[in-house]
Amino acid sequence: MLLSSKGKHRRPSKAVRIATLAGVTGAAIAVPLMGATGASAASVATWDAVAQCESGGNWSINTGNGYYGGLQFSASSWAAAGGTQYAARADLATKDQQIAVAEKLLDLQGPGAWACAGAGGLTDDGVDPGVDTGSAPKADTKAQPERKAEQPASRSEKRTAPKETVTTPTGQKVEKGDGEYKVKAGDTLSKIADAKKVKGGWQKLFKLNDDIVHDADLIFPGQQLHLK
Repeated sequence: MLLSSKGKHRRPSKAVRIATLAGVTGAAIAVPLMGATGASAASVATWDAVAQCESGGNWSINTGNGYYGGLQFSASSWAAAGGTQYAARADLATKDQQIAVAEKLLDLQGPGAWACAGAGGLTDDGVDPGVDTGSAPKADTKAQPERKAEQPASRSEKRTAPKETVTTPTGQKVEKGDGEYKVKAGDTLSKIADAKKVKGGWQKLFKLNDDIVHDADLIFPGQQLHLK
């Protein structure tokens, strides 16, 4: 599901995927993504370059490693950015649909969500890719293993934090927590661990907050994390 030392929605060896999205335990509320024109946007040519680095430019790739499509979305980041309105997984969606979801993720997390951002020249250049997402998602013809329900974290039993929530960009509510550090847009577990000199790095930070962060790929602005 994540991590190396500083990435987000992708594989461990490439970067820690978290930042503005967090513990997604179900399909995120679908939001219109076609023609995303927020503060962050990139051209189709830029996304092609990123995909070339991420997957060799294969928009339908599924090697069974938990990351899918040309831009190598994890299942959780795909759902959190609204991708399930198009297909169950990124590799089952069209190229334009994947770019539309990537635009949403870029707006939420910034270029740091992709380890290949530099190789692809990905920046918040504000260029609307103008993709056509269509309306019908591809059918998922492969049986997917059932995900086991998250078990209550041991730390949640030790803490008495009020059950306050924050609302994610896709409308989902997640637990806020009561830690001393408040997550900002663009943050990742790796960035926070480095900036706050957390011994044990992002892995330790994830463990410290596993009562509110269920997927290290995803954290949301407004959540409050414990640093020790």
